[in-house]
Amino acid sequence: QAHLVESGGGLVQAGGSLRLSCADSEPTDSSYVMGWFRQAPGKEREFVAGITWTGLSTWYATSVKGRFTISKDNMKNTVYLQMSGLKPEDTAVYYCAVRFDTSGSYIYTAPTSYPHWGQGTQVTVSS
Repeated sequence: QAHLVESGGGLVQAGGSLRLSCADSEPTDSSYVMGWFRQAPGKEREFVAGITWTGLSTWYATSVKGRFTISKDNMKNTVYLQMSGLKPEDTAVYYCAVRFDTSGSYIYTAPTSYPHWGQGTQVTVSS
């Protein structure tokens, strides 16, 4: 099981930066993959970035590549999403999700692949 709590959202001007955090209050020794997703009003939830439990592999959506960085701190059981060069189209509710996986080496991009989700944090980018 996992209990994920996101934080760090807020209002920022275009070109600004934010760092989102996702803390797992029920950590496990199981291998896993964690992903960040976002959902804008009237749109489907979409993959943003993912990281394997080792932290050795990451994957990004084309729309955020080069601007966002996903990382993890195992000591704090926390995954981060550093967002820079924010654009108004990045405005959405951002969610973190985890999939416990025997290999923990493949980063799934479909939301349906992740059974555990946080409550989300709002990111608003003004122009």
